[in-house]
Amino acid sequence: MLAIQLAFKNISGAGFRTILNIAVLSFAFVVIIFYNGVLEGWNQQARRDTMEWEIGQGQLWVPGYDPLDYLSYQDAHGPIPETLKPQIAAGQLAPVLVAQASAFPQGRMQGVVLKGIDPGQKMLKIPTALLEGQEAEMPALVGKRMAQSIKVKEGDQLLLRWRDKNGAFDAREVTIAGIFDSNVPTIDGGQIWLPLERLQEMLGLPGEATLLVAGEGFTPFANAPWAFKDHDYLLADLDMIIQSKKGASGIVYGLLLVIALLAIFDTQVLSIFRRQKEIGTYIALGMTRWQVVRIFTVEGAAYSILAILLGAVYGAPLLWYLSKTGWAMPSASQDMGISIAEKIYPVFGAGLILATVLLVVLSATIVSFLPARKIAKLNPTDALKGKIQ
Repeated sequence: MLAIQLAFKNISGAGFRTILNIAVLSFAFVVIIFYNGVLEGWNQQARRDTMEWEIGQGQLWVPGYDPLDYLSYQDAHGPIPETLKPQIAAGQLAPVLVAQASAFPQGRMQGVVLKGIDPGQKMLKIPTALLEGQEAEMPALVGKRMAQSIKVKEGDQLLLRWRDKNGAFDAREVTIAGIFDSNVPTIDGGQIWLPLERLQEMLGLPGEATLLVAGEGFTPFANAPWAFKDHDYLLADLDMIIQSKKGASGIVYGLLLVIALLAIFDTQVLSIFRRQKEIGTYIALGMTRWQVVRIFTVEGAAYSILAILLGAVYGAPLLWYLSKTGWAMPSASQDMGISIAEKIYPVFGAGLILATVLLVVLSATIVSFLPARKIAKLNPTDALKGKIQ
């Protein structure tokens, strides 16, 4: 208790140095929470959007299917297993057929991926209902990025050429029945969505699919004929990107924290040098050397506590405002090939705040202890004479 009282008394007497140390450390504290909150908000938003628009509660892949290998699409299909048809009928699975094709917008050729899906499915947020009740013989859906890429709008016709199951080329015009806007580029860029039965007819693959998207209520079972891919597998790339971003941002707020801790370290070194006679007096009055070390260490910890309180004063309303209004992302980020919304809403959980508080307090305490160790080797007589070596 005495150490705490002396520590706060010495801090209050340091004047401008105390204000500077607390201000810099509080800024680092707020920045660390902000960076991690933005990344956590992006992580939650990207996972949520990817599940709602693309992967559902998981996927069942036909053997040999690799979404990153376009050459595998020609053979990546198979009859839907009989054991899974009841779950399709119950709305727990949505079949998707994937094929390669070429589109010819404005007379130029562009490679595209055709995806057939049941217009009545409810698993994904893709507005497949627009494919029903159309006067056009072959309605199609495209994403906003795809529409901008091939310069089409709703109602336009687009010529497609593809190979059927026998390798024979065929071509047909499709009508753009709708254009959807999604934060998930992997269902948008270079892709055209068609009614499942129409695509099966075009490819000569009645009753076949490439993958099945699982919805609520689906439970994978052992020895399933198709391989089940869970969220850990399907979101592995996104998790890797988030972790790499955390590492990169850690450098930024790590530098801020080092600057703040360096200021505390210099302050403690200067304080020990200037208070040599005071230290000798403490020891002469009966304090052990380690009790005096504790006083200087508590001073450093007190800097961190005051910095956290100051950071809470201006940081709490600022971070609350950002969590409600979001942080706008540059328009170029929408074309990076990963799920990024126009606005990211930071998430500041109790675990994040507590971990940051512990990081700041422990770092400041350790940095304060390092120069104070010299006191443990101090000769009281030398200290009273002002001769700390």
